[in-house]
Amino acid sequence: MINVPPLPEQLERLSRTEYPRFSDAEMRRRRVLVEALLSDSNCDHLIFCGAQRSGSVVQWLTHWPVTAEAVGVFTPGERTAMFVQYVNHAELAGIIAKDSDVSWGDPTSVAAVVAELKKRRAKPGRIAFMGPLGVRQYEALANEFGRVHDLNADYVRLRQVKSDEELDWFRIGAYFADLGMAALRNHLQPGISEIELGAIIEQAYVPLGGGHAIHFVGTTPMDQPTVPVPRQYASRRRIEVGDAVSAEISAAFWDHSGQVLRSFTVGREPNSLYRDLHQAADAAFDAVCRVLRPGARPIEVIEAAGVIEAAGFTIIDDLLHGYGGGYLAPILGSKSRPAGPVPTEPFRLGQTVVVQPNVVTRDRKAGVQMGEFMVITDRGPERLHRYPRGFEVITV
Repeated sequence: MINVPPLPEQLERLSRTEYPRFSDAEMRRRRVLVEALLSDSNCDHLIFCGAQRSGSVVQWLTHWPVTAEAVGVFTPGERTAMFVQYVNHAELAGIIAKDSDVSWGDPTSVAAVVAELKKRRAKPGRIAFMGPLGVRQYEALANEFGRVHDLNADYVRLRQVKSDEELDWFRIGAYFADLGMAALRNHLQPGISEIELGAIIEQAYVPLGGGHAIHFVGTTPMDQPTVPVPRQYASRRRIEVGDAVSAEISAAFWDHSGQVLRSFTVGREPNSLYRDLHQAADAAFDAVCRVLRPGARPIEVIEAAGVIEAAGFTIIDDLLHGYGGGYLAPILGSKSRPAGPVPTEPFRLGQTVVVQPNVVTRDRKAGVQMGEFMVITDRGPERLHRYPRGFEVITV
């Protein structure tokens, strides 16, 4: 059995808050950052938006985790106005959103935003946006105010680095994800199905207030493998003795999620192939962590992970990606499986990333997962998870 250590007392208290909020100082810090971006872009107003539970900028600026749709108007020196869909969502959004005037966006949220911008005497060419603004929304704004400046790349750069308060929220999300991984490990027995494992994973953190992000699980016989990476949708396949199992689990505290990745074998020690795969994954994880410092460059991470290719393997999943508020840059592959042009911007103090070498055979039939969410400090990467490392054999 695996038991995850409990949260520190102050984080336990925070996790039990009815509707948790960041401090006034933290919210002012965010406003100041956005105001600076607007000034640098010669803009006076920001449209921020989200839809279908996507668009982290809405929660970052107001605390409201998007449901169906939310579109807001941010203007330096004025209260934020936010319009939400559907009408029955507006009441709770008004309770949770901080320092914002919340209304139902009737008839459409973007029409309400256009009216609000006119009230604020917005000038053509002086409006920017963050979040997944739709084509029709953009056209409605552009018809009234001309070009709307896209600040999404600037927003991603802001979110790459976390404040101490944000890290506390992410530590709670990481704790919930660890509970999910422990539940998978503790119930991993022959006869249980992948679908049943998914239900058990969620049951570990949902009663504590944890939110579901992902639980990807891959199961396959070690002797005749066909699944090299955790799969996004569970099958009805049942676990058998001799299986290799890999998992990627993210659970969230108010959209602040951790991400932990581990591998197991069931009822048997790893065979020579899987032992070699996990040794390469461990070596790559350690090598990447040794170079992750403020000022390190992404190419150094890829070079460090060359132990994967030296062992005769490759990867499918990304080797490293930014995380926390989205799937963030940099997104790095390996020498044998690039992820596009290698970014040149160095890593920064307080930047959060997931290191996750998914080492696989070159025929993509067998693979393992090893990794977790971390924050870059002057001393190197600091773990936000407390689930133990290792390639564990599940006894039956």
